[in-house]
Amino acid sequence: MNSLFRKIFGTLGEEVDDVKKSEVRSPYTPDISLPIEEQFTLHFKKNGGKFIYCENLDEISENFENILAENDWFEKEALCFDSRLFKLLEENKLAPSENYKATFFLTACENLIADEGSILFSSNQLKHYKPNELPTNMIVFATTSQFVSSKGDGLRRIKNSHEKSYPTNITTIKYFEEVKEQDFLHYGSCHKNLYLLLLEDL
Repeated sequence: MNSLFRKIFGTLGEEVDDVKKSEVRSPYTPDISLPIEEQFTLHFKKNGGKFIYCENLDEISENFENILAENDWFEKEALCFDSRLFKLLEENKLAPSENYKATFFLTACENLIADEGSILFSSNQLKHYKPNELPTNMIVFATTSQFVSSKGDGLRRIKNSHEKSYPTNITTIKYFEEVKEQDFLHYGSCHKNLYLLLLEDL
């Protein structure tokens, strides 16, 4: 399938030419001329995130297993609140846990924020926990229909889709590697070793 994502990002494991090109751009240059998917991926990778594009659910399962193998997580405890994701764990003989001190956290998200490469969550995914109370290792499942341009767009989408039961604990996670020297931009933030499994659903 010659999908938009294959054309833009290539296949798993290939270097993305656009990421290299972004390195010569000023960090203050807006990327509004780029497609929303490309904006997100450039910023997300710059923030240290690990991006894995999947065309179907079989590829989701295969890449999830690869992540477990890469990190030796097959016999570790997995925090997961979302019953829709239990199958991924069960396929690998892992039992879902609600222990917030587990080795890794498997979760969905609300939206993918293109202009800063961050991921928007709410109490639907995190319950009452703050990001720094959850495991450093995270595997996030998302779909291409969850891309939004900005945090404001993400908040509006949450409001529109949860009119009767508006979630609490709305937060973004933006930094996906430990910063050696803290600066004011990172003050009060926590980093996550985060893998994004992105399923094309458009």
